[in-house]
This record gives sequence, structure tokens and C-alpha cells, in this order.
Amino acid sequence: MERPAWAPQGIDLTVPSVSRIYDYYLGGSHNFEVDREAGRKAIEAWPGLPKIMQANRAFMRRAIRYALAEGVTQFLDIGSGIPTFGNVHEVAQGRDPEARVVYVDNDPVAVAHSRAVLQDNDRTDVVSADFRSPRDILESPEAERLLDLGKPVALMLVALLHFVEDQDEPWKTVAQLRDALAPGSLLVVTHASGEGEFKAPDRGAAASGVYRRIGSPLLMRSREEVLRFFDGWDLVDPGLVAMPRWHPDTPPEQEDPVVFSGFAGVGRKSGHAG
Repeated sequence: MERPAWAPQGIDLTVPSVSRIYDYYLGGSHNFEVDREAGRKAIEAWPGLPKIMQANRAFMRRAIRYALAEGVTQFLDIGSGIPTFGNVHEVAQGRDPEARVVYVDNDPVAVAHSRAVLQDNDRTDVVSADFRSPRDILESPEAERLLDLGKPVALMLVALLHFVEDQDEPWKTVAQLRDALAPGSLLVVTHASGEGEFKAPDRGAAASGVYRRIGSPLLMRSREEVLRFFDGWDLVDPGLVAMPRWHPDTPPEQEDPVVFSGFAGVGRKSGHAG
């Protein structure tokens, strides 16, 4: 198989990647046939997946605008994937050119492509690291250059936590990241769940099966389990809700029912920002 110019040497083009499948759902061009095949199987299992991903991105953009309105201009986006149109730095710096963004991913394609896209942007950088190793993220040269941890940071964990298994203690990692951030920092989360307003447990299970087969289990956690990620954060109104219900731009009733699956929320670290 021919290796495209944007694909770094040393990556296995025969193994699907979560971030490239996500790129495929969003209509991006940085994916391989093996990713498209896995994506098609997941969509076959749950036809609403591309719409859910688009709703996820729309929520993320609204959360960024909310953060900026609250005076938070630093963003740490973990599990950032491949920078498709409307990514964090475009939204944030489109409103505030001084906003700083650090992307983090463990997929070499996502990292390499992010570096190519960001090479002329001195207020944005990408770290090759894993969510499960928060010190590698926080102590990276990129984070140390761009982020002032004495001031609030928006921690973006969008469509990430449902790929981290319980045995890897994702709640503990979120708490470690929370403890490293200043009061007034924000936590932005979306998470797959079988307990949202739109229930399709059979489809969710079938889609999870596709991800399990490529070695990236998709975990449908309960609402209570998702709420645990907000321990030590004050949930911002309207709380943990379906994605279209969080500070909507348009009436949620106009949305496809499928995008009401799963949860979205924003929390604020209590205390006074310095």
C-alpha cells in the first residue's frame, strides 16, 4: 500500500486508528482504507454515528466560546485527533488571537498532521503523549512554553474518556490534571452512554463491538460514572445533559433524535482564580 506524504514513517497502515476513523466520520481526508472500513462497519452498526460526531464538535465549539467569555484563554485538548476544520485553535484564536492551545494525542498520524498544520502558529503546539500519563503532558516543553498553570486552563476531554478503560483509572487521571490546574479552570467532557435521552443499547453494543475488534473498546458508561469525572469541579448550568441541550445556538428540538445519546458537561474548578 502506498504511503501518503502526510503519513509519518513507521506507522502501520494496516491497523485502524480511532482518530483517523473520527476524521472519516467528519468528512476529513486524513484516513486510510482500513480506517474507512472500520468506520463503515461502525456506521452500519449505528447509522447515527456521523451525526453524533458532528454534534460533539458543535458542543466543543460552544464550550470554547463559553470559556473565552469566562476569561479562560488557555486550552489543553487531550485526545485531540487530526485537526479538521473548526478545531480548537481555529475557534479560540478566531475570537481571541492571543488564545493559546496545546493539543495532545498518542496517534503518530494525528501528531504529525497537527505539527504540519500548526507550524506557523506560535500560540499553538502539539504534544505526543497519552492521557494516562498526565506528567508527560504537563511537563512537556510545549505545555511549559504555552500554558501558565497559575492561570485558568480549559481542559478539553471531548470524545476521549469512553476509550479509556476502568483498569486505567481515568477518574484518577482527571483528578491529577484537576489538581495541577488553577482555580477557575474548566473541564469540558463528552462521553458515550447507554443512558442518554436517546437509547439505542443494541446499536451502541454493536458499534462498541467494532471498536473492540480494532483494540480500542468504546465504553458506554452510566450517567453516575460520567458524573464522577466532575468530582472537585462545580458543574456549570445546565449540568450533565445531552450535547444539543448545552448552551444551544439553535432550538434542540430541530436536531436529529440520535444526537441526544450520551452526555456533555462543563465543570469549573472552585476557588478564586489568581
